[in-house]
Amino acid sequence: MKKENDKIDELIKETLNQEEAQFYDRLKEQNLIGKLGAVYKGKMGWLAMIMNVVNLVFFVLLIYCIVQFFKTGETDELIKWASGGFLCLIVMCMLKLYIWMQMDKNDILREMKRLELQVATLYGKLDN
Repeated sequence: MKKENDKIDELIKETLNQEEAQFYDRLKEQNLIGKLGAVYKGKMGWLAMIMNVVNLVFFVLLIYCIVQFFKTGETDELIKWASGGFLCLIVMCMLKLYIWMQMDKNDILREMKRLELQVATLYGKLDN
């Protein structure tokens, strides 16, 4: 499958002019670190930064809840600290899920741009 994709990419590059070929090269698949960096560089990068700070705050609260959970001996206090820790875990998971969804959205947009470029190339061939 990888070789077929490489062949298709090469065929597309051959039909594009220099400027379009450079644009097409920028649309290649990124690694995980590149995808994560793109989340912070986008239009909503400021929100991702704030979410990381909030995630860090909830992590500290989780650690505090765990410490307090093991310090107490009363059942109602155990339930309160366990509930607080569980709430912190849920919030942290939701914040991480948002970042992963942003990474997926960026992948989908990149593929749509590749498809648009391929359609434009085919349309250009039909006009000639």
